[in-house]
Amino acid sequence: MPVPVPELGSYNYVPETKEDLDWADLVTLDLSLYGTPEGKRQLATTLIEAVRNHGFFYVKNFNITQERVNRQFSIGKQFYELSLEEKLKYVPDGLDNGAFNGYVPAGRRILDPVSGLRDRMEIYNIPKFNGDFKHEHPAIIQEHLEEIEEFARSLHSEVLDPLHVILAIALELPEDHFTNIHKYDVKSEDHLRYMKYSKYTPEENLKIGRLWGQGHTDLGSWTLLFRQPVAALQIKNHATGEWKWVKPQDGTLTVNACDALSFLTGGYVRSTIHRVAAPPKDQEHVDRLGLLYFSRPHNDVKLATVKSPVLEREGFTQNDFEKSGNPVPTMEEWTFAKQKWQRTKNVVRGDAKFETAQILPGWQEKVYA
Repeated sequence: MPVPVPELGSYNYVPETKEDLDWADLVTLDLSLYGTPEGKRQLATTLIEAVRNHGFFYVKNFNITQERVNRQFSIGKQFYELSLEEKLKYVPDGLDNGAFNGYVPAGRRILDPVSGLRDRMEIYNIPKFNGDFKHEHPAIIQEHLEEIEEFARSLHSEVLDPLHVILAIALELPEDHFTNIHKYDVKSEDHLRYMKYSKYTPEENLKIGRLWGQGHTDLGSWTLLFRQPVAALQIKNHATGEWKWVKPQDGTLTVNACDALSFLTGGYVRSTIHRVAAPPKDQEHVDRLGLLYFSRPHNDVKLATVKSPVLEREGFTQNDFEKSGNPVPTMEEWTFAKQKWQRTKNVVRGDAKFETAQILPGWQEKVYA
């Protein structure tokens, strides 16, 4: 049961766009089917369709009420109402070297070298509550920490554990294969995130090509994105290479597969390429607040391709590290290598040396135009 919590102000969502955007046609996993063997098999088929052909997918009936979600958005909103001086007290030591729990201020990337316009993306990351991480937060977070912990743990039990079981079934592995390397009480770099994109003027949006964040993949297992109505998220279709908008759907989570699962499955699970565009004209005047959860395998998990009958049949038996003969990293090594690259300060958009950098021997980043 949710823990008793202090009162929060209500969170009001802005209206959805009325523009006729080119929306992606994505599949939905209905977790109400999860309770039976036949339902699990059906979900496994749907999940493989999603991670092989689409990238993003929706999840519904995941047993977390909209009220609880709204409260998390309200906490995030109140955090971002704090002064910059207060928020800067929570910047992690070692931010430039890949540290990420706490506050990451905006302005670390130059989006337009001519005008000098920088990114306006702020991040606040909250790590696991399993005893491995310090929890030193501003009052608005600290006062609701028990509720935040309960919410994060619910995401594991109600969403992530089922996804990992469904994926194992799809790959003809023991059902606990992936849950055994994603246990909440074992150290991993999972985190809950409150994320804010502050608006640009229409003129500024033109200068940055109406693109707030370039195409990229996430480094972990799954990313969970809670519905919010400001259209900005775009997905690159695996088959066609086209960019399409991801539509906010009531009562759903939007989920994408990430790098670690791609490594663990020899590339069979495809890490989702996505980006953040400027919102359509009728939403261009508002800031965009996001609520996300990033799932990652245990830090000591080696990112080697699993032995799966499906992967053997389909020919997915080696990931890029294995194919190149380079050492296969642990999740911890991969996480902090990619985070250090991601946190590089004062990079100018279009810097090819940065955008195609080697993260570790055997893996180079790519430009997703």
